[in-house]
Amino acid sequence: MIIDYQKIDLYEKSFIQKIVLKPPFEFVFPVSEQACFLYVKNGRMQYKTDEIYLDIPQNYSLFLNCVNSGKKIEQLDADANSEIVIVTFHADILKKIYEREFPALLQSPKNAVSNQSGGKINNDFLIQKYIEGLLFYFETPALVNDDILILKLKEIIILLSQTQNAETVNVILSQLFSPVTYTFKQIIEANLFSQVSVEDLAQKTNLSVSSFKREFAKLYNNSPANYIRNKRLERASELLLTSDNRITDIAFECGFNDLANFTKSFHNKYNTSPTNYRVNQMHK
Repeated sequence: MIIDYQKIDLYEKSFIQKIVLKPPFEFVFPVSEQACFLYVKNGRMQYKTDEIYLDIPQNYSLFLNCVNSGKKIEQLDADANSEIVIVTFHADILKKIYEREFPALLQSPKNAVSNQSGGKINNDFLIQKYIEGLLFYFETPALVNDDILILKLKEIIILLSQTQNAETVNVILSQLFSPVTYTFKQIIEANLFSQVSVEDLAQKTNLSVSSFKREFAKLYNNSPANYIRNKRLERASELLLTSDNRITDIAFECGFNDLANFTKSFHNKYNTSPTNYRVNQMHK
C-alpha cells in the first residue's frame, strides 16, 4: 500500500519519484522504452522476474530497463514502512540533453553481448548523498526547474559510471538506444574466452543458474563447464602453434585466470603440458 507519493517531472515526463510504502506491497514495472534507478532509502525490497529473485537492502539500489515484461518489486519487511526513490531515464530526454556526444556510460559497450535487464548497485556513499540532495527538492519544490533537473540527471550518470557496477549500467542503458534481443547461443559464443563464471553467464542471459544449465544442456548436449573448458583449450592449442605468445598470456587470453588450472586442464585433454605440446607439434 502506498501511503505517500510525490514526483518531479522533466520535459513533462516522470523523472524523480519518492514513494513511502506500507506492507504488503508489490509493484509491477510497466513495459516502456525507459530505464530506472531505484534506491531503497528505508526497508528492504525484492526484485523479481520469472527467473530471478534479487534482494535489495537499505541504501542499495536496483538499475533496470523496462523494455521487457515480467519485472516487479515487493517489500520484504512485513511490519515496517519502506521508502524508495526512483530516477527514470528516458531515451528521448537523454538524446536531448546530450545532443553533441553521449557520455561513455550511454554508448554501446565494446564486445558485450547480453540480455541482462537488471542489476543491484552496491551501497555507495556518493549515491547516498545524491539521494539526500534529491529529497531536498521535494521539500522545496519552488527551487525546482529544468536546468537543475538536467544537472541532477547528468550527475547520477557520472556517479553510476564511477561505481563498481558501471559495466552493468552501461549494458542496460545502451539497450535504450539500440534494443537488441540476443539469442542464448550468441551470448555464450561472445563470452567463451572472457573470464566469466557460469553464474555470470546465467545473469547475462537473464536466467537463474539452474534454468541456464537446463537450457544449455538442451542446446549443446553438454554441461556449461565442460563445453566452455573444451572450447578454451582448443583455442589455446591453436594459439600455442600459431603464435609466439607466452603460455601465461595464452592462458589468460583464452579465459583461464590461473596458470596452474590451465596447465592441469590442458594435460587432462591432450596428455601433455602446453610447453611440450608446442615443442612436439612444431617438430612434426
